[in-house]
Amino acid sequence: MNNPASYERTPVVLEINNLTKKFPVDGGKFLTACDNITLRAFEGRTLGIIGESGCGKSTLVRCLLGIQSTTSGEAIFNGKDILKAKGEEKRQNRKLIQMVFQDPNAAFNPKMLVKDILTEPLKNFGMIKNSEVDAKAAELLEMVELPASFKDRYPHSMSGGQRQRLGIARALALEPKIIVCDEATSALDVSVQEKVCELLCKLQKEKNITYLFIAHDLGLVDLMCHQVAVLYLGNVVEWMETGRIGEHCKHPYTKSLMKAVFKVAADEHYKIEPLEGEIPSPLDLPKGCPFASRCEHCTEHCLQNKPVLREIEHGHWVACHLFD
Repeated sequence: MNNPASYERTPVVLEINNLTKKFPVDGGKFLTACDNITLRAFEGRTLGIIGESGCGKSTLVRCLLGIQSTTSGEAIFNGKDILKAKGEEKRQNRKLIQMVFQDPNAAFNPKMLVKDILTEPLKNFGMIKNSEVDAKAAELLEMVELPASFKDRYPHSMSGGQRQRLGIARALALEPKIIVCDEATSALDVSVQEKVCELLCKLQKEKNITYLFIAHDLGLVDLMCHQVAVLYLGNVVEWMETGRIGEHCKHPYTKSLMKAVFKVAADEHYKIEPLEGEIPSPLDLPKGCPFASRCEHCTEHCLQNKPVLREIEHGHWVACHLFD
């Protein structure tokens, strides 16, 4: 899964270059949610996006989906910059990039039947007739391993895991190239998470789908994702296209995240090391490294100069002066 040579043969389906998003606030200031983010996602692969709450993960994907506008940058998909698309072109792009939301309870209209929820996207694009609704809904339900009889139910009569499968089925309805999973498993029991993740992997192999997988569960990201991008205060501080994050991460922030993970099989002497220190305000970002105030390796050079992403080994980029 992590063979470096395989990436040289795999097409890039989405290329993000210097994407920046700033929100204006009172006093003429700006809150920087995404700061010159550069990433790429490969066809049929999973790009994991991790970081603490408020690091810019959800803002990034909302910009890619056109839910929010960007301040600058580009995102190349199908040879075009989707951030500049307008009107019908923007609408057609949404057909190819779909999203599975975090909360399966809030993702659906509770007054709509399952079959109408599943086929509404198809109706919006004129891809289905009313006479075909039942058959298509049954097909989509079976694709996510739910009984076809569920098409005549309401979402509230289903369990959390079943509703999340329903969300996946709706995302698959338009046969997208990319599916964004924004904390898609965080509201589920661990046993249900396993089933949903197995389903996502199965569908990826069958349909060659690219996933953008946002999660706080680093163990899950380590197992699910082919590539991993680590965000801190809107900056990509580490980006791995090869190797597993638990074994090969290099940035002090990523290492701190891994040390803070609770291990089920840990012995009585295992010590969890929480990440301490004050997080700088996104309204007043530091001049140098954004992680400097919490880094044990911080020097005066780090405080004055912001590091840039450097490829320290094949398919592995780190933004840290330790690797200059």
